[in-house]
Amino acid sequence: QVQLVESGGGLVQPGGSLRLSCAASGFIANIYVMGWYRQAPGKQRELVATLTRGGNTNYAESVKGRFTISRDGAKNTIFLQMNSLTAEDTAVYYCAADRSASGRYWGRGTQVTVSS
Repeated sequence: QVQLVESGGGLVQPGGSLRLSCAASGFIANIYVMGWYRQAPGKQRELVATLTRGGNTNYAESVKGRFTISRDGAKNTIFLQMNSLTAEDTAVYYCAADRSASGRYWGRGTQVTVSS
């Protein structure tokens, strides 16, 4: 099993920034990609950004240029730096990890609310 724990969510004003963290533990060997997804009220969960073991990144068009995914390999942690936040970024943000032969693991999510 892989355990994922997110942190860093909260309330921020439009135009502000937040940094999310996701710490992975357990059987983390053979995780080949980690990423962030989000789900707004009444909407389906959507991809925000992913980071492969080899360092390749992928972003949703709506966050390109504003969000940055990164990792601290020594701490088995990934981050999502979110800048220039808007109300449309309000959602529960979930960390995910894909592990060979085991499928996808999800964290419990962290709420991000962008409001004045």
